[in-house]
Amino acid sequence: MSRVKLAFVIGTLWIAAIAGRLYQLQVAQHDHYVSKAARQQQRVIKLDPPRGTIYDARGRELAVSVQVDSAYAVPSEVRDPRATAAALARAVPGLDAKRLARELARDREFIWVARKLDPPVAEAVRALELDGIHFLPEAKRYYPMRELAAQVLGYVGTDNNGLAGLELLYDEKVAGKPGLRTVLRDASGGRVVAPGLSSAEAEPGQDLHLTLDAAIQHVVERELERAVVERGASRGMAVFLDPRTGGVLAMASYPSFDPNEFGRYSPARWRNRTIMDVYEPGSTFKIITGAAALGSGLVRASDEFDCEMGSIVVYGKRIRDHKPFGRLTFAQVLEKSSNVGVIKAALIVGDQRLYKTIRDFGFGRPTGIDLPGEGSGILHPMESWGMRGKAYIAFGQGISVTPLQLAAAVTAVANEGTLMRPHVVAGIGQGDAVLVSHSASRGPAVMGHPIDPATARELSRLLEGVVLLGTGKGAAVAGYRVAGKTGTAQIPVRGGYSHNGYLPSFVGFAPVDRPVIVGVVAIAEPQGWEYHGGQVAAPVFGAIARQVLLYLGVRPERQAPGLWPGQVQIASAEPAPAESPPPAEVLPAAFEPAEDVGIVETESVPALSSGGRSHAPF
Repeated sequence: MSRVKLAFVIGTLWIAAIAGRLYQLQVAQHDHYVSKAARQQQRVIKLDPPRGTIYDARGRELAVSVQVDSAYAVPSEVRDPRATAAALARAVPGLDAKRLARELARDREFIWVARKLDPPVAEAVRALELDGIHFLPEAKRYYPMRELAAQVLGYVGTDNNGLAGLELLYDEKVAGKPGLRTVLRDASGGRVVAPGLSSAEAEPGQDLHLTLDAAIQHVVERELERAVVERGASRGMAVFLDPRTGGVLAMASYPSFDPNEFGRYSPARWRNRTIMDVYEPGSTFKIITGAAALGSGLVRASDEFDCEMGSIVVYGKRIRDHKPFGRLTFAQVLEKSSNVGVIKAALIVGDQRLYKTIRDFGFGRPTGIDLPGEGSGILHPMESWGMRGKAYIAFGQGISVTPLQLAAAVTAVANEGTLMRPHVVAGIGQGDAVLVSHSASRGPAVMGHPIDPATARELSRLLEGVVLLGTGKGAAVAGYRVAGKTGTAQIPVRGGYSHNGYLPSFVGFAPVDRPVIVGVVAIAEPQGWEYHGGQVAAPVFGAIARQVLLYLGVRPERQAPGLWPGQVQIASAEPAPAESPPPAEVLPAAFEPAEDVGIVETESVPALSSGGRSHAPF
């Protein structure tokens, strides 16, 4: 073969090989390489949607979404990763320059530099005019009232997911649908552009309309903070409900936090203590014992009890009152908060009826409020109460409740026997239209009828006497009829109760004849000589109730020219007796050793006297 022919053959084979390779690249594997190029040149970025707005009961904005800038980088465009990272770290608080420099030096098409920058910070980054640094708009959660109702609202992470409170529980409805943005590097490699590439706009989330009123919440938080600070207490809790609907008007835990910067605070401050923390209610629980006694028909308000001058022995264990009392009517037993008297009433009622009443009032299980993390409290089965368990439970030891449980239970007293389910969200809507109401989404708000209307009215009258004549005088509000009960619980510790740690509380409602608020105030571990519920918590309730009733437009009543009904009766009453908890050696049923169940009585116990009717308790 001549050299010409050989060259021709070799050239032909070379051309055929090139053609075959081109066919493979351009035809056979066309889709593969187009996809690969797209992956190298394009990136689809998910953009957070605006979360729905959270409104209070009067349309005030509690949580909103605002548009801010997020900074991202294209590492191949960054000329000096170390210098660029250092400049960004000076402009963006908390940015790790070393970590960012390593990211900028990697062979990547896209990295986030800083998400959801505050406007001044974004402007500072723009002013640097750094190569390879670009911006995209994103939605950021903002809480315009800062700490107000922080534990109720919760907070949102950088990825736009709710992490606590309403933001967590209603995340699917409030979050919305994310948008998509495609970014493309141009031919020169100098900029990132998106020339008509595929994109999808973010869809805003639905709005929440709450029963909570920002003005009432502000009053409750202010008075709670004042009490905790002035008393040197460790923390405080308060919750106020509308007894007619079960709607939460205010729910506060102090100390609180700013959800705009939740990461700066201890996780203990994020905790919604009104629904998560359980405590022994102490004498406030005598409301439930009173309901069982009056509802049984075996005890009347006028029945007399011999309170044995301040102590009673129950199966070998002596339980004392805070001061000696002789013969008291049952109304006076509640007014003066006699442990002995209420124990005798509970012994008349019997285990089964008392246990059923406690369960019917909702204790031992969550209320079902639309907030995450609610506790159920602790109510031991009746079979495990032991020989003295009922006596302890009668005055609020050996049982644990949340502040919300106690407030919800008292709505039944204020609401003529109807127990309402607490709730925070009144409706879910889009814009001006409310699409789903609370009643439609969660069913009827009525949880039950633990007592009949006549018993509820009689108990309300007795609880009004506690405020007018008894331990709850600090909760009295001029011009309004207030009912309630004080409590001073010892804080349980290993092996018994703390000798110097108390949790004073007050639960009440007003006005008695047409209640519009039911509230619980609890202050943990106040310092100083005043640590009783009537001294510490009742005045806080009174201060809150006065402002809230006026705000709600409830007109005060005059009894005589220039005088309020409360002032007339309080002026003629003796000073409020100090209420103290039972001594530390009295243990709740939960701490009784098993061998105590069959303990032999070591001291005689007098028969109970009730309006001429004698009842032998043992």
